[in-house]
Amino acid sequence: MSGWHKKRRVMICYDTTADIYDRRYAEEQAAKVEAALKNVRIAKESAILDVGCGTGLLFERVADEAGGIVGLDFSKKCLLQAKKRTCNRSLHDVQLIQADADNMPFRNKVFKTVFAMTILQNTPSPAETLVEIKRVSRNDALFVVSGLKKIFSKEGFERLLRNSQLRNFMIDDEKLKCYVAVCNNPPIAGLSTNQKGFERFSEWTLKN
Repeated sequence: MSGWHKKRRVMICYDTTADIYDRRYAEEQAAKVEAALKNVRIAKESAILDVGCGTGLLFERVADEAGGIVGLDFSKKCLLQAKKRTCNRSLHDVQLIQADADNMPFRNKVFKTVFAMTILQNTPSPAETLVEIKRVSRNDALFVVSGLKKIFSKEGFERLLRNSQLRNFMIDDEKLKCYVAVCNNPPIAGLSTNQKGFERFSEWTLKN
């Protein structure tokens, strides 16, 4: 199956189940987020990217700390559910974008904190997805990444992160259906973000 056909199949699946996604997966997703947040300190006023945000289950857990949230997903119907959530919870500074995680419409080195929960198993090449996530992340950015246990072995998941040059700390929780890793994106010698402060989303997140 080609990469495009896999993406299309996954997108159709999420579009079809968007209305019942929370009933099926909210408990498991909440457990993963809880495990991650026990080991993550979100930088005050920093913008958070939620890659594969789905129905926005992460948003309210990080909204008080974040300087803004960008939720990206390629399922339009999941994003509609996420929009309802932001309205119902009166969440501000949340931007929702329909896009492919392998080709995100952001400039290089924008985000300081990135969540990529329950997405790698849905992409044709998890390694290429991580390359794209690193592209839009600042030097020394913090990542929270998960991998479904029935798809990845623990050794394979750790190797994937290591080969992507991510230093990682695995959260060992046998109750979870996913491996969860808190990762650091080491600075690359000779490169600088030259980014001072934070601007509005419309001014700095989208590529020219």
